Amino acid sequence: MEHQSKLETVLRGIALLLVVVFFMFPIFWIFLMSLQTNETILRVPPSINFEPTLSNYRALITGKLETSAASLEINFLQNLWNSVFLSVASVSLALLLGVPAAYAFARHKFKGSEDIAFTLLSFRFAPPLLVLLPLSLYFQKMGLADTYLGLIWVYQLICLPLILWIVRGYFEDISPDIEYAYRVAGHSWFSTFRKIALPLAGPGIAAAGLLAFIFAWNNFIFALVLASADKQPVTVGALAFITASGIQYGQIAAAIVMSIAPTLALALYAQKYLVEGLSLGAVKG
Repeated sequence: MEHQSKLETVLRGIALLLVVVFFMFPIFWIFLMSLQTNETILRVPPSINFEPTLSNYRALITGKLETSAASLEINFLQNLWNSVFLSVASVSLALLLGVPAAYAFARHKFKGSEDIAFTLLSFRFAPPLLVLLPLSLYFQKMGLADTYLGLIWVYQLICLPLILWIVRGYFEDISPDIEYAYRVAGHSWFSTFRKIALPLAGPGIAAAGLLAFIFAWNNFIFALVLASADKQPVTVGALAFITASGIQYGQIAAAIVMSIAPTLALALYAQKYLVEGLSLGAVKG
């Protein structure tokens, strides 16, 4: 019996190692590419034996991209700042609007509430190209084209439905009796929401916010159509590395490493809340 238990432990460890290698190998290979020149990357067969260089990162930081044909000006750090600002602002606004709305949908059932909630969720499922043409026309008439405010507004199509539906489930898992007891003691609805509902659903709200941040960070099509180069995030700014003289694979790899670093650091920092939030309500008594 003990031998079987040890065998199961070893097999489980091997399986876990294979899963980690499978998912982490592309990231590891991209990191190696970011330390190589184009000539080294394109050699056949590929090899991990090379002389590391920081020229790709230096090009991103200085904004000067050297190609075989010419020297180009890039503004990757501005694109990186745009991604941070747009994602943080969009998620903050979505949390400000979505969390109270999710609480209302969870606690106050009224005629048509499910239809309204599903309509909001359908915005998340709709293809971006379906709304881009009317949005671009409306934004031009309202003066929101090529503005941060306009992008933050349209990013709500990504963040708000996601936060609304995820957080709504967490509020529904909280027993209303706890809030009722607090209300009976003479406290207002807002005080009950702020001091009872929000702390209990805190891990779920943090998990929803983190997921919304990742989706907003990875968005491509909205910023490509509705913003100019100085307001575009890194997902669109990476197109600058595809030049007439060729594709700069080393700079693209370095840009990928720098662009995933903030979301990876945020995920590692908030993994406790993410695990708690995603498991909240999984076991009901």
